[in-house]
Amino acid sequence: MRWLMLYARSRQAPASAAALTLILLVVWALTRGEEGLAAGPRIAALVLAAGVAAAAAGLGGPDVALERTAAIRWAPRRAAHILLIGTLIGAGLMASQAAGSELAPAAFIIRDSAGMAGLAGLGAAVCGASHAWVPLLGWVAFALFVPAPTGITGRIAGWPLLPPGTAAGTWTALILLIAGTVLYAAAGPKR
Repeated sequence: MRWLMLYARSRQAPASAAALTLILLVVWALTRGEEGLAAGPRIAALVLAAGVAAAAAGLGGPDVALERTAAIRWAPRRAAHILLIGTLIGAGLMASQAAGSELAPAAFIIRDSAGMAGLAGLGAAVCGASHAWVPLLGWVAFALFVPAPTGITGRIAGWPLLPPGTAAGTWTALILLIAGTVLYAAAGPKR
């Protein structure tokens, strides 16, 4: 159990947990009551992206070279880390919804948290752990603020905002989760 505590501390888990708690408390406070922000999938996608971005900073340790030479197998730990990020962020948003206004259905939250966690893994493998949030927030910002093109390209580009059960949104999130988890687990964070 000691290695788990050391791993969590080296991956900035306490800071990520504090940031996620603060994000969820602010959203809960702003969306409750009649005078609150209009709850909806845009706010839910933004909250999930902010939570995953906060946790993505921990996808690399303080010494990347040490991880590459260590005598332990990193691939299962890295894969578990990506899956845990998606699970905890989604569960945190669902728990905050139980205490306040509903932002989005559970299927939407599960799909988006899984896809965004995979996108953070892709970001860590391609850009490095300190910049793992860039592809994630870039994609979500594009989906939120740029009018999506029509057709399948538009549905893929706007997957974070599509209703749950939409094939393009579900498949895009699933492909991002699998690709991000596999690439990050195999390659680790970029130096």
